[in-house]
Amino acid sequence: MDATSQTTVGLPLIDAGQQVTVRVPATSANLGPGYDSLGLALALYDTLTVESLETDELVFELSGEGADTLPRDSSHLVIKAMEAAFARLGYRHGGLKVTAENVNPHGRGLGSSACAVVAAVSAANALVPAQNRRGRDWVLQLTSELEGHPDNVAPAIFGGLALSWQDSDRYSSTCATVAESVVPIVAVPDYELSTEAARALLPASVAHHAAAMNSGRAALLILALTQKPEFLHAGTEDYLHQSYRAAAMRPSAALITALRTTGRAAVVSGAGPTVLVLANGEAEAADVVRFIEDFTQANTPDIAWRVMKLAVDVEGAKVDLHRR
Repeated sequence: MDATSQTTVGLPLIDAGQQVTVRVPATSANLGPGYDSLGLALALYDTLTVESLETDELVFELSGEGADTLPRDSSHLVIKAMEAAFARLGYRHGGLKVTAENVNPHGRGLGSSACAVVAAVSAANALVPAQNRRGRDWVLQLTSELEGHPDNVAPAIFGGLALSWQDSDRYSSTCATVAESVVPIVAVPDYELSTEAARALLPASVAHHAAAMNSGRAALLILALTQKPEFLHAGTEDYLHQSYRAAAMRPSAALITALRTTGRAAVVSGAGPTVLVLANGEAEAADVVRFIEDFTQANTPDIAWRVMKLAVDVEGAKVDLHRR
Protein backbone atom coordinates (compact mmCIF):
# COMPACT_ATOMS: atom_id res chain seq x y z
CA MET A 1 0.00 0.00 0.00
CA ASP A 2 1.49 3.36 -1.01
CA ALA A 3 1.52 6.56 1.08
CA THR A 4 -1.51 8.03 -0.67
CA SER A 5 -3.54 4.89 -0.06
CA GLN A 6 -2.56 4.89 3.60
CA THR A 7 -3.69 8.47 4.10
CA THR A 8 -7.05 7.94 2.34
CA VAL A 9 -8.12 4.73 4.10
CA GLY A 10 -11.43 5.42 5.80
CA LEU A 11 -12.44 8.25 3.48
CA PRO A 12 -15.75 7.80 1.64
CA LEU A 13 -15.69 6.47 -1.91
CA ILE A 14 -16.90 8.53 -4.85
CA ASP A 15 -20.05 7.15 -6.48
CA ALA A 16 -19.64 4.60 -9.24
CA GLY A 17 -21.40 5.09 -12.57
CA GLN A 18 -20.17 8.61 -13.27
CA GLN A 19 -18.27 9.81 -16.32
CA VAL A 20 -16.49 13.14 -16.67
CA THR A 21 -14.70 14.53 -19.73
CA VAL A 22 -12.26 17.42 -19.41
CA ARG A 23 -10.79 19.29 -22.37
CA VAL A 24 -7.73 21.39 -21.54
CA PRO A 25 -5.82 23.82 -23.80
CA ALA A 26 -2.08 23.87 -24.29
CA THR A 27 -0.27 26.81 -22.75
CA SER A 28 2.75 28.95 -23.48
CA ALA A 29 4.25 30.36 -20.30
CA ASN A 30 7.32 32.48 -19.45
CA LEU A 31 6.11 34.77 -22.24
CA GLY A 32 9.14 36.85 -23.22
CA PRO A 33 9.84 38.94 -20.09
CA GLY A 34 6.97 37.30 -18.17
CA TYR A 35 9.08 34.62 -16.50
CA ASP A 36 6.99 32.49 -14.09
CA SER A 37 4.17 35.05 -14.32
CA LEU A 38 2.59 35.31 -17.79
CA GLY A 39 0.93 32.45 -19.65
CA LEU A 40 -1.22 32.19 -22.76
CA ALA A 41 -3.85 29.52 -23.49
CA LEU A 42 -3.59 28.03 -26.98
CA ALA A 43 -6.27 26.25 -29.01
CA LEU A 44 -4.55 22.87 -28.98
CA TYR A 45 -6.39 20.45 -26.72
CA ASP A 46 -5.83 17.31 -24.68
CA THR A 47 -8.93 15.40 -23.60
CA LEU A 48 -9.26 13.27 -20.47
CA THR A 49 -12.28 11.05 -19.78
CA VAL A 50 -12.66 9.36 -16.39
CA GLU A 51 -15.36 6.83 -15.52
CA SER A 52 -15.92 5.59 -11.96
CA LEU A 53 -16.41 1.81 -11.98
CA GLU A 54 -18.26 -0.71 -9.83
CA THR A 55 -15.23 -2.99 -9.91
CA ASP A 56 -11.98 -2.20 -8.09
CA GLU A 57 -9.61 -1.88 -11.04
CA LEU A 58 -7.73 0.73 -13.04
CA VAL A 59 -8.17 0.70 -16.81
CA PHE A 60 -5.98 3.22 -18.60
CA GLU A 61 -6.31 3.89 -22.32
CA LEU A 62 -3.85 6.34 -23.88
CA SER A 63 -3.57 7.60 -27.44
CA GLY A 64 -1.65 10.32 -29.26
CA GLU A 65 1.40 12.06 -27.82
CA GLY A 66 3.31 9.91 -25.34
CA ALA A 67 1.35 6.75 -26.16
CA ASP A 68 4.57 4.79 -26.73
CA THR A 69 6.39 5.94 -23.59
CA LEU A 70 3.99 6.95 -20.81
CA PRO A 71 2.85 4.46 -18.15
CA ARG A 72 -0.69 3.15 -17.98
CA ASP A 73 -0.89 2.56 -14.24
CA SER A 74 -1.01 4.46 -10.94
CA SER A 75 2.42 5.97 -11.60
CA HIS A 76 0.98 8.17 -14.39
CA LEU A 77 0.85 11.87 -13.53
CA VAL A 78 -2.91 11.97 -14.13
CA ILE A 79 -3.57 9.30 -11.50
CA LYS A 80 -1.23 10.91 -8.97
CA ALA A 81 -2.90 14.30 -9.43
CA MET A 82 -6.39 12.80 -9.19
CA GLU A 83 -5.53 11.01 -5.97
CA ALA A 84 -4.11 14.22 -4.50
CA ALA A 85 -7.30 16.06 -5.43
CA PHE A 86 -9.61 13.37 -4.03
CA ALA A 87 -7.66 13.34 -0.75
CA ARG A 88 -7.79 17.14 -0.50
CA LEU A 89 -11.56 16.96 -1.05
CA GLY A 90 -11.97 14.23 1.60
CA TYR A 91 -12.71 11.32 -0.74
CA ARG A 92 -11.05 8.36 -2.40
CA HIS A 93 -11.78 6.48 -5.59
CA GLY A 94 -12.57 2.86 -6.34
CA GLY A 95 -12.20 1.49 -9.83
CA LEU A 96 -11.52 3.93 -12.65
CA LYS A 97 -11.46 3.82 -16.41
CA VAL A 98 -9.22 6.61 -17.69
CA THR A 99 -9.00 7.56 -21.36
CA ALA A 100 -6.39 10.14 -22.33
CA GLU A 101 -6.29 11.60 -25.84
CA ASN A 102 -3.07 13.61 -26.04
CA VAL A 103 -2.47 16.19 -28.76
CA ASN A 104 -0.10 18.50 -26.86
CA PRO A 105 3.55 17.56 -27.60
CA HIS A 106 5.44 16.42 -24.51
CA GLY A 107 8.65 18.03 -23.28
CA ARG A 108 8.39 20.88 -25.77
CA GLY A 109 7.34 23.88 -23.66
CA LEU A 110 3.60 23.84 -24.34
CA GLY A 111 2.51 22.91 -20.81
CA SER A 112 1.79 19.22 -21.35
CA SER A 113 2.31 18.30 -17.68
CA ALA A 114 0.21 21.27 -16.55
CA CYS A 115 -2.47 20.13 -18.99
CA ALA A 116 -2.49 16.67 -17.42
CA VAL A 117 -2.59 18.00 -13.86
CA VAL A 118 -5.41 20.49 -14.60
CA ALA A 119 -7.43 17.80 -16.36
CA ALA A 120 -6.94 15.34 -13.51
CA VAL A 121 -7.76 17.75 -10.68
CA SER A 122 -10.77 19.13 -12.57
CA ALA A 123 -12.04 15.59 -13.18
CA ALA A 124 -11.65 14.59 -9.54
CA ASN A 125 -13.41 17.76 -8.42
CA ALA A 126 -16.36 16.93 -10.69
CA LEU A 127 -16.65 13.34 -9.45
CA VAL A 128 -17.17 14.12 -5.75
CA PRO A 129 -20.67 15.00 -4.52
CA ALA A 130 -21.90 18.42 -5.64
CA GLN A 131 -21.83 19.91 -2.14
CA ASN A 132 -18.12 19.11 -1.85
CA ARG A 133 -16.98 20.50 -5.20
CA ARG A 134 -14.78 23.55 -5.27
CA GLY A 135 -14.34 26.40 -7.73
CA ARG A 136 -11.64 27.21 -10.25
CA ASP A 137 -9.58 29.13 -7.69
CA TRP A 138 -9.27 25.93 -5.65
CA VAL A 139 -8.18 24.08 -8.78
CA LEU A 140 -5.57 26.80 -9.36
CA GLN A 141 -4.20 26.45 -5.83
CA LEU A 142 -3.82 22.67 -5.90
CA THR A 143 -2.48 22.44 -9.44
CA SER A 144 0.03 25.23 -8.73
CA GLU A 145 1.22 23.31 -5.66
CA LEU A 146 1.61 20.16 -7.75
CA GLU A 147 3.42 21.95 -10.58
CA GLY A 148 5.44 24.29 -8.34
CA HIS A 149 4.34 27.49 -10.11
CA PRO A 150 1.09 28.88 -11.55
CA ASP A 151 2.07 30.32 -14.93
CA ASN A 152 1.21 27.19 -16.97
CA VAL A 153 -1.79 25.90 -15.02
CA ALA A 154 -3.55 29.29 -14.79
CA PRO A 155 -4.16 29.78 -18.54
CA ALA A 156 -5.07 26.08 -18.83
CA ILE A 157 -7.78 26.62 -16.19
CA PHE A 158 -9.08 30.07 -17.14
CA GLY A 159 -8.11 30.60 -20.78
CA GLY A 160 -6.80 33.79 -22.38
CA LEU A 161 -3.79 35.66 -20.99
CA ALA A 162 -3.18 34.72 -17.35
CA LEU A 163 -1.21 36.98 -15.01
CA SER A 164 -0.13 34.99 -11.96
CA TRP A 165 1.69 35.64 -8.71
CA GLN A 166 2.48 34.03 -5.38
CA ASP A 167 2.19 35.28 -1.78
CA SER A 168 3.99 32.88 0.53
CA ASP A 169 2.22 29.57 -0.19
CA ARG A 170 -0.84 31.13 -1.81
CA TYR A 171 -1.15 31.26 -5.61
CA SER A 172 -3.32 33.78 -7.43
CA SER A 173 -4.11 34.63 -11.03
CA THR A 174 -6.20 37.05 -13.04
CA CYS A 175 -6.98 36.93 -16.74
CA ALA A 176 -6.97 39.47 -19.53
CA THR A 177 -8.62 39.34 -22.94
CA VAL A 178 -6.16 39.14 -25.81
CA ALA A 179 -6.69 41.47 -28.78
CA GLU A 180 -8.46 39.71 -31.66
CA SER A 181 -5.67 40.48 -34.12
CA VAL A 182 -3.05 38.53 -32.13
CA VAL A 183 -2.27 35.20 -33.82
CA PRO A 184 0.03 32.69 -32.09
CA ILE A 185 2.29 30.52 -34.27
CA VAL A 186 4.31 27.69 -32.76
CA ALA A 187 7.30 25.92 -34.27
CA VAL A 188 7.75 22.60 -32.47
CA PRO A 189 11.06 20.77 -33.05
CA ASP A 190 11.44 17.01 -32.79
CA TYR A 191 13.71 17.18 -29.74
CA GLU A 192 12.69 17.55 -26.09
CA LEU A 193 13.98 19.68 -23.22
CA SER A 194 12.94 19.10 -19.62
CA THR A 195 11.83 22.04 -17.51
CA GLU A 196 14.28 20.97 -14.80
CA ALA A 197 17.21 21.01 -17.23
CA ALA A 198 16.22 24.43 -18.53
CA ARG A 199 15.83 25.91 -15.03
CA ALA A 200 19.24 24.58 -14.02
CA LEU A 201 20.87 26.93 -16.55
CA LEU A 202 19.51 30.08 -14.92
CA PRO A 203 21.74 32.22 -12.68
CA ALA A 204 20.89 32.66 -9.01
CA SER A 205 20.64 36.43 -9.45
CA VAL A 206 20.61 39.09 -12.15
CA ALA A 207 21.76 42.71 -12.19
CA HIS A 208 19.36 45.39 -10.97
CA HIS A 209 19.53 47.07 -14.37
CA ALA A 210 18.43 43.87 -16.14
CA ALA A 211 15.55 43.41 -13.71
CA ALA A 212 14.40 47.00 -14.28
CA MET A 213 14.59 46.60 -18.05
CA ASN A 214 12.61 43.37 -17.81
CA SER A 215 9.88 44.97 -15.70
CA GLY A 216 9.31 47.63 -18.32
CA ARG A 217 9.05 45.10 -21.13
CA ALA A 218 6.66 42.88 -19.15
CA ALA A 219 4.34 45.83 -18.56
CA LEU A 220 4.54 46.73 -22.25
CA LEU A 221 3.79 43.15 -23.30
CA ILE A 222 0.50 43.11 -21.39
CA LEU A 223 -0.56 46.30 -23.16
CA ALA A 224 0.59 44.90 -26.51
CA LEU A 225 -1.32 41.65 -26.10
CA THR A 226 -4.53 43.28 -24.94
CA GLN A 227 -4.74 46.63 -26.72
CA LYS A 228 -1.78 47.60 -28.90
CA PRO A 229 -0.31 44.64 -30.83
CA GLU A 230 2.01 46.99 -32.71
CA PHE A 231 4.23 46.82 -29.59
CA LEU A 232 4.50 43.01 -29.53
CA HIS A 233 8.08 42.94 -30.77
CA ALA A 234 9.32 45.44 -28.17
CA GLY A 235 7.16 43.89 -25.45
CA THR A 236 8.58 40.39 -25.92
CA GLU A 237 12.20 41.41 -25.29
CA ASP A 238 13.52 39.40 -22.35
CA TYR A 239 16.42 40.01 -19.94
CA LEU A 240 15.89 37.22 -17.40
CA HIS A 241 15.92 33.74 -18.86
CA GLN A 242 16.03 33.13 -22.62
CA SER A 243 19.67 33.96 -23.28
CA TYR A 244 20.80 31.66 -20.46
CA ARG A 245 18.82 28.74 -21.86
CA ALA A 246 19.92 29.21 -25.46
CA ALA A 247 22.82 26.74 -25.19
CA ALA A 248 20.38 23.92 -24.40
CA MET A 249 18.32 24.55 -27.55
CA ARG A 250 20.62 26.07 -30.14
CA PRO A 251 18.38 25.40 -33.18
CA SER A 252 15.44 27.10 -31.43
CA ALA A 253 17.63 30.00 -30.28
CA ALA A 254 18.90 30.50 -33.82
CA LEU A 255 15.33 30.59 -35.16
CA ILE A 256 14.29 33.12 -32.49
CA THR A 257 17.26 35.34 -33.33
CA ALA A 258 16.42 35.23 -37.04
CA LEU A 259 12.78 36.05 -36.38
CA ARG A 260 13.49 38.90 -33.97
CA THR A 261 16.18 40.38 -36.20
CA THR A 262 13.52 40.76 -38.90
CA GLY A 263 11.04 42.41 -36.50
CA ARG A 264 8.91 39.43 -35.54
CA ALA A 265 7.81 38.88 -31.92
CA ALA A 266 9.43 35.50 -31.26
CA VAL A 267 10.06 33.95 -27.82
CA VAL A 268 10.82 30.63 -26.20
CA SER A 269 7.58 28.87 -25.33
CA GLY A 270 7.66 27.79 -21.70
CA ALA A 271 11.02 26.19 -20.98
CA GLY A 272 11.47 25.40 -24.68
CA PRO A 273 12.41 24.17 -27.16
CA THR A 274 9.23 25.26 -28.98
CA VAL A 275 9.35 28.72 -30.51
CA LEU A 276 6.29 30.95 -30.16
CA VAL A 277 5.66 33.92 -32.44
CA LEU A 278 2.91 36.45 -31.70
CA ALA A 279 1.77 37.90 -35.02
CA ASN A 280 -0.40 40.97 -35.50
CA GLY A 281 -3.06 39.85 -37.97
CA GLU A 282 -3.51 36.97 -40.40
CA ALA A 283 -1.28 38.46 -43.10
CA GLU A 284 1.68 38.70 -40.72
CA ALA A 285 0.90 35.22 -39.40
CA ALA A 286 1.07 33.74 -42.91
CA ASP A 287 4.36 35.56 -43.48
CA VAL A 288 5.76 34.17 -40.21
CA VAL A 289 4.82 30.61 -41.20
CA ARG A 290 6.61 30.99 -44.54
CA PHE A 291 9.66 32.50 -42.85
CA ILE A 292 9.92 29.65 -40.33
CA GLU A 293 9.52 26.98 -42.99
CA ASP A 294 12.17 28.57 -45.22
CA PHE A 295 14.61 29.19 -42.37
CA THR A 296 14.34 25.71 -40.83
CA GLN A 297 14.65 23.94 -44.18
CA ALA A 298 17.78 25.93 -45.00
CA ASN A 299 19.45 25.92 -41.57
CA THR A 300 18.25 22.85 -39.66
CA PRO A 301 17.42 20.23 -42.31
CA ASP A 302 18.15 17.41 -39.86
CA ILE A 303 15.39 18.57 -37.47
CA ALA A 304 11.71 18.00 -38.16
CA TRP A 305 9.62 21.04 -37.21
CA ARG A 306 5.85 21.17 -36.83
CA VAL A 307 4.65 24.68 -37.59
CA MET A 308 1.12 25.44 -36.43
CA LYS A 309 -0.92 28.62 -36.66
CA LEU A 310 -3.21 28.50 -33.64
CA ALA A 311 -5.74 30.72 -31.88
CA VAL A 312 -5.88 31.99 -28.32
CA ASP A 313 -8.18 29.78 -26.26
CA VAL A 314 -10.64 31.92 -24.29
CA GLU A 315 -12.49 29.26 -22.26
CA GLY A 316 -9.86 27.28 -20.42
CA ALA A 317 -10.62 23.81 -19.08
CA LYS A 318 -14.09 22.57 -20.00
CA VAL A 319 -15.71 19.96 -17.76
CA ASP A 320 -18.62 17.77 -18.86
CA LEU A 321 -20.08 15.39 -16.23
CA HIS A 322 -22.56 12.55 -16.90
CA ARG A 323 -24.24 10.08 -14.59
CA ARG A 324 -25.60 6.70 -15.65
